[in-house]
Amino acid sequence: RAIAATGREVLILERDNSIGLGTSSRNSEVIHAGIYYPPQLQPLKARLCVRGKELMYKYCADHNINHRKIGKLIVATNESQLQKDLPSIVKRAEANEITDLRLLSRDEVRSIEPDIVCTGALLSPSTGIVDSHILMVELLGDAEKNGATLALNCPVKNVEILEGSGSHDRLLVQAEDMDLSCGHVINCAGLFADKVASMIFASAGKDIVTRQYFAKGNYYKLEGVRSPFSHLIYPVPEEGGLGVHATIDLAESTRFGPDVEWVDQDVDNPDDIDLSVDIRRADSFYAEVRKYWPGLPDDGLAPDYAGVRPKCVPMGSKTKGDFIIEGPNNHGVPGFVNLIGIESPGLTSCMAIAEDVLRLIEES
Repeated sequence: RAIAATGREVLILERDNSIGLGTSSRNSEVIHAGIYYPPQLQPLKARLCVRGKELMYKYCADHNINHRKIGKLIVATNESQLQKDLPSIVKRAEANEITDLRLLSRDEVRSIEPDIVCTGALLSPSTGIVDSHILMVELLGDAEKNGATLALNCPVKNVEILEGSGSHDRLLVQAEDMDLSCGHVINCAGLFADKVASMIFASAGKDIVTRQYFAKGNYYKLEGVRSPFSHLIYPVPEEGGLGVHATIDLAESTRFGPDVEWVDQDVDNPDDIDLSVDIRRADSFYAEVRKYWPGLPDDGLAPDYAGVRPKCVPMGSKTKGDFIIEGPNNHGVPGFVNLIGIESPGLTSCMAIAEDVLRLIEES
């Protein structure tokens, strides 16, 4: 969309028979505030989430996309979380210039969410929800209005460098029955992005290894009772994710998740990942949810769906993974912009990421 708006000829290659069937739709559909990411350790996630949130709310309002600034509670369920973890989150948020968080006492939480049991919570009033499917359709429509073309069922088979004169080298993209000579290639292939990057780096003779690691997230939906919540309810974050949280969608349904189920590192093909919800994980969901909502009834949860996070660091890594967004000045391949590890908060950040990609193209 952003690139087509500049008058460039844009072809979007989509491996599936519709857009947004992968990570873009298998998530919580939350507009994040940008409070979790330390700018020293995750500078891209920190900056792009905050900028993306601003762009997202404006775009949704301008295009009548269904969304709500519903607010989020991050709940502490013990004194350690209240005294240590919540102040740490406030400190990170302030480093990202997020200053609207409010620390609520147990009684203040009870006054707005009577069913929540906690020692205290943080209220993030700028967190919201969005219809991600309508958002993607609207973004595609904008791109097509500016001349972009969508090609469905066109997985990329290979990408090679066509030798030219210096910075005028072009890239040959082979997709299904097409050979495309391109001035620029944007690798935004989601779970398959590391495979596309490997094709290009191998052709360029670059000894660059880019590997994504996969963390599956399961969701369960609340059944048989009305949603007890009027806000999104999040526990204190855990390794690999934001914990089993309660989200309310625009149809007033409630789901819980995602959990973090690391995929074996030997699995490097996303097509080999089973996206069915493992019903054996239900017990852990009940246990996690009842830490902040002990009133969850037996048999109140039913399997809903699962998604996969593409991560730049493996399970157990002491390094916090950030987005990788690199242009020719980073990797040395003219005309190539590489996006790796675009997990949460990728949906919130999408239009801010587009601004960065456009800048990298214009710099090259």
